[in-house]
Amino acid sequence: MSVVINIYYTGTNGAARKFAEEMESSGTAPAIRSEKGNLRYDYFFPLADPETVLLIDSWQDQHALDVHHASPMMEKITQLRLKYDLHMKVERFLSDESGIPESDSQFIKE
Repeated sequence: MSVVINIYYTGTNGAARKFAEEMESSGTAPAIRSEKGNLRYDYFFPLADPETVLLIDSWQDQHALDVHHASPMMEKITQLRLKYDLHMKVERFLSDESGIPESDSQFIKE
């Protein structure tokens, strides 16, 4: 069962976008993507809120996420978050391995 974490980073004057850009340009985000057990690490920009960035962070299992949290990478993320004075809202989800229910499949075009 995979673990999906949605992190909403919010700041002022474009700080959240600058944070995401620096995470990418510094090599930090690509390094996280290469960690064992990482399934996804992608930033998105909500159209209705230009001061927020959404990170979708997905891991193979809780153990992989725990290893990531214990890594030196977390210090880099913390330092950048402090640099840009960002606040966070976190949502956590566990995957449903049973697939898409038939009642939902009619709304999905693959």
